[in-house]
Amino acid sequence: MDGRDLVRSMKTVGSAGAVQGLRTVRAAWRRRRADSTGLPARGAERARVPGPVQEVEPEPGGGTLRFSRSELRILVAVNGAVFWGWDGAGPEPSYALAGRCPEPDPRAVLEPDKDGGWRVVAERVTVVVSRHGAIEVCTPGGVTLRRDLPPRWWEPREGGPARWMQRSEVAADARFFGLGGRASGPRLRGGTYRLWNTDPGRAFGRAEDPLYLTMPVQLVVSDAATHLVFHDTSWDGTVTLREGEEGAGSGHDRAGSCELRMDGGPLRCWVMVGTPARVLLAWASLTGAPTLPPAWALGHHHARWGFGGEQEVRRIVAGYHEHGLPLDAVHLDIDHYDDHQVFTVDEDRFPKLPVLAEELRRDGIRLVSIVTPAVRADPGNAVYDSGLAEDAFVKDASGRLVEGVVWPGEVVFPDFTHARVRQWWGGLYAERIEQGFSGFWHDMNEPTSFTAFGESTLPRSARHALEGRGGDHREAHNVYGLCMARAAHEGLRDLLPEERPFVFSRSGWAGQQRYGGTRSGNVATGWPGLRASLSLVMGLGLCGVPYSGPDVGGFDGSPSPELYLRWFQLGAYLPLFRTHASLRAGRREPWEFGPEVLQHARVALVERRRLLPYFMTLAHLARRTGAPYVRPLWWGAPEDRALRDCEDAFLLGDCLLVAPVLDPGTDRRAVQLPRGLWYDTATGRRYRGPGQVIVDAPLSRIPVLARAGAVIPVRGDGGGLELEVWTPARGRTGGGLVVRDAGDGWDEPEVERYVARWEGRQVVVEREGEDGLYEPSHPVRVRGLGER
Repeated sequence: MDGRDLVRSMKTVGSAGAVQGLRTVRAAWRRRRADSTGLPARGAERARVPGPVQEVEPEPGGGTLRFSRSELRILVAVNGAVFWGWDGAGPEPSYALAGRCPEPDPRAVLEPDKDGGWRVVAERVTVVVSRHGAIEVCTPGGVTLRRDLPPRWWEPREGGPARWMQRSEVAADARFFGLGGRASGPRLRGGTYRLWNTDPGRAFGRAEDPLYLTMPVQLVVSDAATHLVFHDTSWDGTVTLREGEEGAGSGHDRAGSCELRMDGGPLRCWVMVGTPARVLLAWASLTGAPTLPPAWALGHHHARWGFGGEQEVRRIVAGYHEHGLPLDAVHLDIDHYDDHQVFTVDEDRFPKLPVLAEELRRDGIRLVSIVTPAVRADPGNAVYDSGLAEDAFVKDASGRLVEGVVWPGEVVFPDFTHARVRQWWGGLYAERIEQGFSGFWHDMNEPTSFTAFGESTLPRSARHALEGRGGDHREAHNVYGLCMARAAHEGLRDLLPEERPFVFSRSGWAGQQRYGGTRSGNVATGWPGLRASLSLVMGLGLCGVPYSGPDVGGFDGSPSPELYLRWFQLGAYLPLFRTHASLRAGRREPWEFGPEVLQHARVALVERRRLLPYFMTLAHLARRTGAPYVRPLWWGAPEDRALRDCEDAFLLGDCLLVAPVLDPGTDRRAVQLPRGLWYDTATGRRYRGPGQVIVDAPLSRIPVLARAGAVIPVRGDGGGLELEVWTPARGRTGGGLVVRDAGDGWDEPEVERYVARWEGRQVVVEREGEDGLYEPSHPVRVRGLGER
């Protein structure tokens, strides 16, 4: 017994003074006992490295290299992605991949290299393997982007999973991004980052790590090229990064480095090389296209833990109407459940929920329900009883149900790594649909189980199906939220085949975009939390999850009017635009912060509504190309080092640059511009990049700049689609893409391409067709003419 844990137990019981406090103490000890008996002791270990290469077998797209103590398989796929796996690891089975592994590139050739090594030469990349197993990824021109040193394994002498470590070197000028949702990003400085989805149990700030959604996905940007590297294992691990240094006058550079340590799982890796757009396209083709949200999900959402009941919902909706504020969705948190039990309704607070949902829907407002995975372990609970009949719940090594503690009390957890369980769970959403809900917000799905001490999740020894392979929670933990999202997405497609499912989740893993978006969790109220909100959205987008957003205003506390407004203004340009707060936090309705904030918030909401056709276009482009809506400033110019270091502004698609205000008392701010001519959309003033400029940022708005020549689809005064065209620079052309969407359904609308150019003294806008140029299909409004 650990004396410190005993003290924590006593403090928990003493401070809680309630049944739930006792439950968390029992849960902590129960979890500890389960792991002490259910996990094998590691005991003595032996270290191993690959040794020298002894045999080579060419195969389509690459080949297999056999070393004295391991073997390495290398494959270059037709989409340009490179796969390698040690110890016989192949690309499948994988929770990250969408469908089967892509076909090998028949043009990629395995051939001898110098000093007894080998190389695979493909169109977009060359992979060089030394005789002792170091792997270099090079551009077609021969510039090394990444060098992985020979890996090392530590194998238990009594058997069991081997721990492993992989060290890599990158260029001195390289910058790291990704690893899922990181509050300290989007650029990842030197330090150690854990790969274990974690509920911090409190509102988090910029220093909190890890958080709810981690991924072993790195995007590395350097002068030579951008590359994405994905280590396809869901086990617990750490990534230690060190940024490089370029020699100051000495001519000697220090390479950047990455050290990955994993507690188990296969040592296998995918690498994609090219421009950021090409890399994210290859990543989407590998892990799946982002699902397309219904049009209403791109509007404004209002949520709160603690609405109280139907009358409070009606009061808030009436407030939005009274103050002329657009509203598209209302979210109900766990307090609308019957005693916190999933797939139930508290009929005292919400006696006629379907009637309320229909009333709201007639006003263009959808209801969204929270859905949590924990099921109260109580005979008579319909979900529990049906889950027992389906043998759906996670068990321990001895075959007993694993019990935890969450809001409903003593609970059990569905094993979403089993196809039959996913099908059962997906069918349960029929109850939510009957209650009138249109969308679903997954929460507590890391999964979280309250404990007085230790990790607040399931025992690592808990058993999971893992698609029939069998295994334990060490492997299943990080993919739990991903598999829950899959269950919901597939269930909703069966229940409502004509509608696009709307699912977003607090937790997930690589491939999350196939099933929905993400919420960035319980961010702390404060200016650091505001900055963290942008970091999380940008970082997730660079990992292939384009639809995400924070709790506007922060989850806890009471934001000042200025902080709330600046957060609201940022949220208006993020994919998921949702206010939310905890049970004990201050209000989040715009009119609660005074008439000035209300006026400026209305402007932000109206502008979001005006830009909805542009957001819908970005959603379709994300589905087709993998490109995020929210992009770092270096997206189109990764070789620009000043842009690589800029973290306080972003591109919204190709056309707009958004520079949020992230510090108090600010009415002007510096903006690092990419190359070209840019217009301040509020004043029409022109700025030329590259370089830094100072722009006005009054309390009434945040700076938004449009790229010269941009053609942006917007909602006109009459509600129809219009083209807003920003005057191209003299002697240059511009353009833009438009995707018209019916709002829901599975049709694949055409991508309309427009070009803007000077013709004499006027700007002409034309639509590109297969056999020429045509008049635009929509009204055109040219802006920027004659403005300074």
